Amino acid sequence: MTMAASTAANANDLKLTIVNPKNLYDPSPNGYSTAVITPPGVRVGYISGQGGQDNTGGLSPDFAAQVKQAYANLRAALEGIGARPDQVAKLTVFVVDHDMSKLGVLTQNVKEMFGDALPAQTLVPVHKLAIDPMLFEVEAVVILE
Repeated sequence: MTMAASTAANANDLKLTIVNPKNLYDPSPNGYSTAVITPPGVRVGYISGQGGQDNTGGLSPDFAAQVKQAYANLRAALEGIGARPDQVAKLTVFVVDHDMSKLGVLTQNVKEMFGDALPAQTLVPVHKLAIDPMLFEVEAVVILE
C-alpha cells in the first residue's frame, strides 16, 4: 500500500496510521511508534504537560507513582476534550535525571494506556521541571472529531 493509499483509506474516519518502517529499529517494544500520520481535515488539540500531581496538588516522591498519576491525568485531560487514547498522535515526555532504570516504568505505563496504538514519542531528559518535587511530565498532540 502506498503512503497516499494509506492516507486516503483513513480520510473519512478518525484513525491514525502508525508507521514503523522495516528498515529502522522497531520501537514498539519500548512503547512508541516511529511515525504517525493523521487523517486529512482533522482538528488538532494540544494537551499541556501533565505531571504526577493528584487532585489536591500533592506529589508522591516516587518516580513510578508520579508516572502512573501523570498518565491518569492525561486520560482525564483527553476525556475533558472528548478524546480517547487512540486519538493521541504524539507524546513528549520530560524525565528529571533520566537513566535507563526508568525506561521500564515509562514503557509499562504507555503500553497500559495505548495498547498497540502507540503514538510517536520523544523523551527529553531534564535537570528539573516547573516545581522541584516533579519528576515526570507528559504532553500530547491529539486529533479531534
